[in-house]
Parts: sequence; structure tokens; C-alpha cells
Amino acid sequence: MNDELRDRLRGVAVGAAVGDALGMPLEFGPAHPPDRLVRDMRPGRLPAGAFTDDTEMALALAESLLAHRPLDPADLAQRFVAWYRAGPDDVGIQTSSVLGQIARGASWQEAVEAIQQARPDAAGNGSVMRCWPVALAHWDDLDALLADSRLQSRVTHPHAECVAGCAFVNAAIYHLARGATPRAAIARALEQAEAPTALRQAIAAAPTKQRRELPSSGWVRHTLESAVWGLLTTDSFEEAVVQVVNLGNDADTTGAVVGALAGAAYGLSAIPSAWRVAVHGEWPLHSGVRWDEARLVALADRLAGKA
Repeated sequence: MNDELRDRLRGVAVGAAVGDALGMPLEFGPAHPPDRLVRDMRPGRLPAGAFTDDTEMALALAESLLAHRPLDPADLAQRFVAWYRAGPDDVGIQTSSVLGQIARGASWQEAVEAIQQARPDAAGNGSVMRCWPVALAHWDDLDALLADSRLQSRVTHPHAECVAGCAFVNAAIYHLARGATPRAAIARALEQAEAPTALRQAIAAAPTKQRRELPSSGWVRHTLESAVWGLLTTDSFEEAVVQVVNLGNDADTTGAVVGALAGAAYGLSAIPSAWRVAVHGEWPLHSGVRWDEARLVALADRLAGKA
């Protein structure tokens, strides 16, 4: 692995957490007008610079991948349940429903099947927000990357658009980390993700949209649309993330997704230092262990097998 590739993989981990933290205070709010964009870490429901459940679930996935490769979905489910039982600040509706059933004794397969039967159209962004550790663990094996990306989604989000969305994001990271242009990486990832037609069309059309046409909601299709729009209509990590989180609504999740993509495109060294210094969180919850840039970089190195 050369230094440029290592910098890009580290950029994925730090970029995702930074995007999450930057979007946190803007979550559920309206879009900010272009002349009043938020560009700094601000407090919201958490202190300034704090990452949210998006990154916490990614860290659980990362630890499962460090213990089992290929991914063991039963192990992952139990790590998610341990996080859920610890009382995170926020848990998505689909995620909470599935993990609640597992916590009460169901297998992950039983839980996710029951919830999906009750809400067959549920296609939230709860699996795509956390999927980036798979791209680091399988940075040198695209087939394994695609398989584990889909599998980690199925543990809580089995809808076809969620499963394909995770494969798409991590395939894009795979190509971006190797130096593909954002536009080329997105095109290749779309080919490899086997996305349903409607999702494929939405992603392909994303860069042609105006800001006002991007709802940036909790629907996985809207999240990917906003993240791809940000990546393909800007030319730096900072601008990609700023533009996307300022769309408001589910800003922390769209921030995490575009942060992972832009981190792969531009590398750790391109992330503004003030954001890298500010980003932080606690993992495991209530452990007293503070996560910061250095820990995220070390995690990226471990996932990539270069620790």
C-alpha cells in the first residue's frame, strides 16, 4: 500500500466522523441558503464536534470486521444490540425495531424478517450511514467488499435499495481510493452495485439537480442523491461536506456518507485541520474512552491490515 492510498483510506474514517459531527447541529433543520452556509463545528443536541449514532454504529461494524472476516452477521447483530442497550442518544426507527426484537431473544434473521414484513417499503439510511468500515477492511478485494457491504445492511435494513446503496457507497470508495475521478468512481460503482432501476436513476441524475430539489431526508435514496450531488458538484473535501450538511434535514447522515466518499477522493490531509481537531466521541458508550482523529486513523490502519 502506497502513502497516497493509505491517506485516502484514513480520510474515509475521519471524513465520515467529521461529516457526521458537522451535520449534527443541522439535523432536522431547514436548508441553509447559499450565502449563509455553516462552515464550522457547532453545538446541537451534542457538544460541538461530537459524532452521533452514525459513527457509533460504524465503530461497532469495524470491531466486528476486526474480529471476523468475512463478516459474521450474528456477531455484528450482538454488537449492535450491546450498543442499543447502552442507551445511545439517537437510534433510527428501523434499527430500533430490529435491535429491540433481537434484544428480546430473536435471531437477527427472525427480527429483520418480522420488521420488514410489517413495513415492506421501509428503506431508511441506517445501514448506508455506517457501511464505510467494510470498504477499509476489503480495500484490496472488490468481491468481498460488495458481499460484506450487502450483508451488513441485511442485518437491519434488507430493503433492496438499502442493500444496493451500501454496495454502491463502498464500491465508490474502492475506486476513489485508487485515484479514480469522482465521476468515474460513481459510474463504476453504479455498475457494480446492482441497484434497482429507480435508485440507479436517482444517483445518476443527482449532479444535475438544484439545491432546492434535494430533500436530504432519511430515505436512503435521498441520502445517496444528496451525497453524490455534493461530491460531483464541488472540487474539495470541505466544499463537498459543507454543501451537503447545509441541505439540513438528516444532515448528520448525509454528512457522514459524503464525508466518507470525499475522504476517499481527497484524503485525510485535505480535511480542514480545525475539523480534525474538533471531532470526537465516546466508544464504547459510557466507557470513558474518548475517540478523536488519532484513534480513527489507527482504526483505519487496523482495518486495512497495516497496523
